[in-house]
Amino acid sequence: MNGAMILEGIKVTDNLSSNDQILYFTTSCVTSDDKILVFISDRTGHPNIFAKEIGSNVEKQLTFNTDGTLKSYVYFNGNENSGLGKASISLDAKNEKIYYIQGRNICVVDLKGNNRILNTLPDNQVTAFTHISSDGKKLCVPTTDARALEADKFINDSPGYKLSQEGKNEVISNKPDYDIDERVRKEKLSSYLRVYDTETGELLLCERVQSAWITHVQFSPIDSNLILYNHEWSYDSGINRMWLWDGKTHIRLRNEGDLRSREDWTCHEMWQADGKAIIYHGKYKDGTAYIGRLKMDDLSITEISLPAHYQKYGHFTTSNKKGNYLVTDGYYREANENDDNWAGSWISILKVDWEQKHIDWIPVCKHFSKWDCQDSHPHPVFNHSDSYILYTSNRYGNRCVCGADVSDLI
Repeated sequence: MNGAMILEGIKVTDNLSSNDQILYFTTSCVTSDDKILVFISDRTGHPNIFAKEIGSNVEKQLTFNTDGTLKSYVYFNGNENSGLGKASISLDAKNEKIYYIQGRNICVVDLKGNNRILNTLPDNQVTAFTHISSDGKKLCVPTTDARALEADKFINDSPGYKLSQEGKNEVISNKPDYDIDERVRKEKLSSYLRVYDTETGELLLCERVQSAWITHVQFSPIDSNLILYNHEWSYDSGINRMWLWDGKTHIRLRNEGDLRSREDWTCHEMWQADGKAIIYHGKYKDGTAYIGRLKMDDLSITEISLPAHYQKYGHFTTSNKKGNYLVTDGYYREANENDDNWAGSWISILKVDWEQKHIDWIPVCKHFSKWDCQDSHPHPVFNHSDSYILYTSNRYGNRCVCGADVSDLI
C-alpha cells in the first residue's frame, strides 16, 4: 500500500426519498464522453432507468415500468414474466442506447426516451445479466430453463442479507432454499447464449449449453465472436466457473495444476478492457484469497495471493486505459480495523505487476455500503477516461450513486 491521501466520496445522485444504483459492473454506466450517468432508481415506486448529466441536476426518466422487478438471476423472488429486469440493463456507451428486458420483451431506449421492442423471449425461460458488444451491434441475453428458479421458499442470500419484504420499492435478492446448480444438473436443464442484432432485433444465434446455469456473459472487447460466460454457483467452482465460447467450441479456462484445485472458489470473471486478458478472483481451498489473470494469446494463468487478513468479499473491475490497474470494493483492511461486516468497506485501486506478482494497494475512500442486498453492492467502475470512480453507497441513508475523483492516482 502506498501513502495516497484518502478521498471523500461525493454524491452523484441526490434523491433522498428513493434508492438509486449504478448498473451492474460488467457494463458501463456512463456514456463514452463521461458526461451522462445511466442508473436505476425506484423513485416512481417501481424500478426504472434514468439518465443524469454528471455535475448538474438535469435528469430524465427513460422507462416507465409499473410492474415491479422481473424474476431473474439475483432477483429470485421478483415477478414471473412481469416487471423491469434490473439485471438485464446494458449500456452501449458510444451509441448512447440502453438495452433491457421488460417482462418477456427485449427493449432498447435512447437518451431522448425513444423506446422500442427488439424481440420477445420464449416462454419458460429466466434471464440474467446481459451484455452489449463493443461495436453496439450485438446483444447477448443468457437464459435458463425456468424450472431452475421455481422456488416456494427463500433464504438469506449471504451474511447480513435480510429476508424479503413485500412492497413496491424493492425486492431483496434472497435465493431459493435449494442448490440451483444441483437442480440444473440433476434435471438436465439447459442455459442458452442468445445473441440478437441490435438494429433488426433478429436472433442471430442460440447456443444451448446443457446442464449449466449461465448468469454472466461478456463479449470480448475486440472480437464479438468470443463470449466469456460462467457456470453459476457451480460444483467444482475452481475449474467449472469460467468458460469461453468462440462460436464453435466451449473452452474451460481454469484447470487444475500449479496449486489450482477444483476445490477452489472462482468468481467474477471480466475482460481486461483491451481484450488481451481476463481478470477474476476467488479463494484457494485453504481460504487464501487471490486475484488472477488469464492471457488470451496462450491461455496462461497468473494468480497472486492476497495478504492473509484481506478476507472481506468484494469485486474487481479493470481500468479502461491501463490493464494493470483495477478497482475493488473489498478485501483491503486497515490495521486494527474493527468493522465486522462480512464484505469490504473500502474503494481501493490496485496497481498490479503480474510478472513480479506484486500489488500496490491504494485506498481511495470508504464506500459506506451496507451490503444488505444485491442492489447495495458498491460495484465500483472507472469512467472511460479513468479519472473518476462511480459506485453505489448507503452513506446518506437510502442508496445513491457516489463518485471519487482519482485522476491523481492512476
